[in-house]
Amino acid sequence: MAAGHTDGRLRRSHLALFRGVHIERAVPVTLGVRIEAALLVVTPGSHVSHHTAATLWGGIVPDHPDIHVSSPRNRTRRDGITAHRRKEGQEVVGFRGFRVTSPVQTFLDLAHCLTLVDLVVLGDSLVKRRRTTPEQLVSATLRHRGPYSRLARRAAALVRAGVDSAMETRMRLLIVLAGLPEPEVDHRVHDHDGTLLRRYDLSYLPYRLIIEYDGRQHAESEEQWLTDLARDETLDDEQIRRLVVVSRHLLDAGNTLARITRAMRRAGMPVPRLRDEWRRHFPARPGDLAVPA
Repeated sequence: MAAGHTDGRLRRSHLALFRGVHIERAVPVTLGVRIEAALLVVTPGSHVSHHTAATLWGGIVPDHPDIHVSSPRNRTRRDGITAHRRKEGQEVVGFRGFRVTSPVQTFLDLAHCLTLVDLVVLGDSLVKRRRTTPEQLVSATLRHRGPYSRLARRAAALVRAGVDSAMETRMRLLIVLAGLPEPEVDHRVHDHDGTLLRRYDLSYLPYRLIIEYDGRQHAESEEQWLTDLARDETLDDEQIRRLVVVSRHLLDAGNTLARITRAMRRAGMPVPRLRDEWRRHFPARPGDLAVPA
């Protein structure tokens, strides 16, 4: 306004990111731009944290529209910004020009906000991006004290390396939380000169059973379709049973578990009596198929 803009001219040429912070409409509004704008109006000394920190590190968390910061004292109240009180001993590092909670600290902080399944999804995705390791997460949670520390420890113990997607994490947790044997993650098959031939999402290779998540690209990409056909022929030759799970199946988790246990029995696997913990984390339809003991 001091430069001579009127309200009308400012609205025509600029976009309001937050109250009192505008940017020229021609500038792409990236996550970094939104963070920079938020830090202009929050308590000095604040840093990026929680959902925003996780996204900045390349982790997968449920969508949240706000920019999350942690502040040293009074928390700023402003539309579009969620301010948390900074905890003593919180690990803050520099990344992409911002002060942000470290990947491990972000995992610990989000134990206050996420479910067990979403927290493991975050951990798996941070490991995939090589921001941390399962061992580092476990070590940090063992030292962690306070509310939700038990949830953080349990989630860290379930984080695995080699997970390719959030849906693979959810599929594995459905199996584990039902009390079934945990499958091997990311088994890779190479030829004699070390060339990667194929990988299996989840496998019980001693029983010649694999379980894989297929996203939409498997149906929409002709190249992927042809690759899948060749792989399936190879699996048939090796007498390996491939059970396919798609996103809709996880909306009917009870029947999906029935499919998995049926495949396990046909493969000769011992199947323990199922636990009901999976029902607290996955949708179960009334009258879904009973899973036999």
